[in-house]
Amino acid sequence: MKKILSLCAILIAMVTVTLAQENIKPAKVGVQYGKAIDGKKAISVEKLQNTLKSKKEYKGKIEGEVIGVCKKKGCFLTLKREGEEDPIMVRFKDYGYFVPADLVGKKVVLEGTAKIKELSVKQLQHNAEDAGKSAEEIAKITQPKTDINIVADGVLVVK
Repeated sequence: MKKILSLCAILIAMVTVTLAQENIKPAKVGVQYGKAIDGKKAISVEKLQNTLKSKKEYKGKIEGEVIGVCKKKGCFLTLKREGEEDPIMVRFKDYGYFVPADLVGKKVVLEGTAKIKELSVKQLQHNAEDAGKSAEEIAKITQPKTDINIVADGVLVVK
């Protein structure tokens, strides 16, 4: 009986993850995810980086180019940084909404809280797995990392 219940739970989880992206609006200019926001008074990713050199956190709007989206169900996105290899990780408040995979390459404005945070090896490996990295790439993650982390209340596609 336990095996049957476990199998059913696994099947339901697989179907949910598979269908999760199907119920999300495609990324077109003006489409919003999460809290409704406007694109006014957003700072650039570069300005955010400079702001967080002297402050512990930034609350407000940030504009940037999406270069990655969680491949499993759109549960996070990453923003491009000029001159740096690692993008900025953006999660969504309380996992209250998801974004589509076709958001990659689009400019967005997001509103939320950005902080400098240390990510554990376990969290970094989990993020890499969700981003579709190979087992070999994931195994190379052996050190925690301190970086900018954003929790967004809402995302607006602007370009």
